[in-house]
Amino acid sequence: MILQSFPPMGVYETLFKFADATDSYMGEPGTHPWAQGFPLTTQLPGGPPIPRTITFTADDMKYPKATGNVELCRALAAYFNEFYDAGIDEEHVAVFAGGRPGIFATLAFLQPDTKVVVEETEYTPYYDILERLRRDYSLIPSNETNRFRPSEADYETALGSAASVMLVKSNPCNPTGVATRGDELKRLVEQVTRPGRAALIDEAYEFYCDPQPESALRHIDDIDATDIFVVGAATKGLQVPGARVGWVVAAKKHIEIFRNYSSFGMGGVSRASQLLVTELLELERARHAREAVRSFYSDQRQRYGHALAELGFELHTGDGGFYHWGRLPGELTADQFNRRLFEHNAGILPGPLCDMKRRKGADGPLSRYIRFSFGPLDAESFDANVAILKQCL
Repeated sequence: MILQSFPPMGVYETLFKFADATDSYMGEPGTHPWAQGFPLTTQLPGGPPIPRTITFTADDMKYPKATGNVELCRALAAYFNEFYDAGIDEEHVAVFAGGRPGIFATLAFLQPDTKVVVEETEYTPYYDILERLRRDYSLIPSNETNRFRPSEADYETALGSAASVMLVKSNPCNPTGVATRGDELKRLVEQVTRPGRAALIDEAYEFYCDPQPESALRHIDDIDATDIFVVGAATKGLQVPGARVGWVVAAKKHIEIFRNYSSFGMGGVSRASQLLVTELLELERARHAREAVRSFYSDQRQRYGHALAELGFELHTGDGGFYHWGRLPGELTADQFNRRLFEHNAGILPGPLCDMKRRKGADGPLSRYIRFSFGPLDAESFDANVAILKQCL
């Protein structure tokens, strides 16, 4: 075969297994998409409406700018300046077709001798990207021993004294929901702004922090003096995963590299999608959305947390994101649990797919852990969802 073969990313591995078992795609009507990472795309209680139309002209059918429409880049800069006093402008922003392409590009263009460090339990595509790029990486302990909450000392040990090192971190963490914020986040930013250090901080779940949204940009005095890359997307907080719009906020010298990459490797991002996201970022609407998303999903996190605990799950969930992370009761493994759930058109993400060592099998340290997503679930489905969980246990 002329192309190199590799498996699908962990979430899609589960989706394909589900499709084989049920002849359905998880997320279709009648299914229970607890394995998937998308939010409701309807108006939340007390939240702003989701636009149903986009107005565009003949000019909007032209090629987009390589780093993103000026209007969207300005809207993103205005957003981060308003809520985090980031001190950036549109030239600090590059737009991608979702968050993952921005992550991929950042890691693809690292200097060859840069060491990557990443938490042991993390967002599934990090593993695939690092493996496909053949980048060496070392792990920060994130397991049962520290309740999936690395300490400041753990980060410092991992960053070490290498001449060039980059931390890759989702915050809040996917899958655990553990959020690094406030003074703790400020100290982490200080750790990665020292000479020779860099960080990619993936803030896809920024809106989903309780008691309030959080960003590393609040703690960066001059982003041009750092090698910090803050990644976000319209997928989660703005509730438009199908728009496929993400961004990276970084020093202008790095944005220039992304522009050059886009000129040959991406060709820009759909102008129509960028128009939609620009509208969603209007500051008063964004303020409204931040509060509605935080409020609704904090309630959902609490409701499902109580239910899962009553069913015997040992939860290690933080207070961010829209997942519960925990260990199944008894000796049941995540793969066994999924086989039962598939019979009810439901499924979860097995814990081993969030293990950056990919230790699979019944003896793997995360074999009995699951990531349960309540992101796509409306409040009215709660009782039916809990009934399926109970039956399959």
